[in-house]
Amino acid sequence: MPIPEDVTGDEIDKDVRQELQSLPKTLAEDVAKNLVMVARLIDEDPEGAYGYSRVALRLASRVAAVREAAGFAAYANQKYGEALAEFRAARRMTGSAELWPVMADCERGLGRPEKALDMAGAPEVHKLDKAGQVEMRLVAAGARRDMGQLDAAIVTLQSPELASNAVQPWTARLRYAYADALLAAGRRGEAREWFAKAVEADRDGSTDASDRLAELDGVEFVDALDESQADETAGDADAKDDD
Repeated sequence: MPIPEDVTGDEIDKDVRQELQSLPKTLAEDVAKNLVMVARLIDEDPEGAYGYSRVALRLASRVAAVREAAGFAAYANQKYGEALAEFRAARRMTGSAELWPVMADCERGLGRPEKALDMAGAPEVHKLDKAGQVEMRLVAAGARRDMGQLDAAIVTLQSPELASNAVQPWTARLRYAYADALLAAGRRGEAREWFAKAVEADRDGSTDASDRLAELDGVEFVDALDESQADETAGDADAKDDD
């Protein structure tokens, strides 16, 4: 697959660069460039990211960072079985529990929420940092919802991190998930309160909490282009009336 001229491979994380040092120099550069393209495209063009991840995997399947990137690219394309296999391979290579929450979410994607819940109670969770533990809580709550256990999902999300007024990278998503679970359980007033709190924490627009809040408040958004076209139509109609 073509690599844009502005991609040098130097953009990758230093830890990944260090992993690639086990490869011949030219090969390491090619792998690095493909990994850069995976990171660049995974949000906007997941299919493209997946293509570059397969190239990197073909070139260096024994590098943990490559297996991890391939896993996330597959995950972004809802290829959950493939993603899980890649994450397991990366974990075997590194011994790290960092990928445990996304592995559990793959189990959800494969229609196995019970397995995801088993993973949420595994010893590996205690090895996660705070962000990882919050992510595991989100996955567990999602698994409860998959099983129709709305009240249990709500209880799962109730935590010191949810109650805290401090804004952390995970705060908006945690509050959003809690609000969404409350709304699904028919607790509309509480849901509105937590969507509002999610908006307060969502500084980079990572959720659609503002839209959900507006929907609950009965606010309708009119597309500016549609509004302009409507004005033009009304103007044409007025002109015909004048004629």
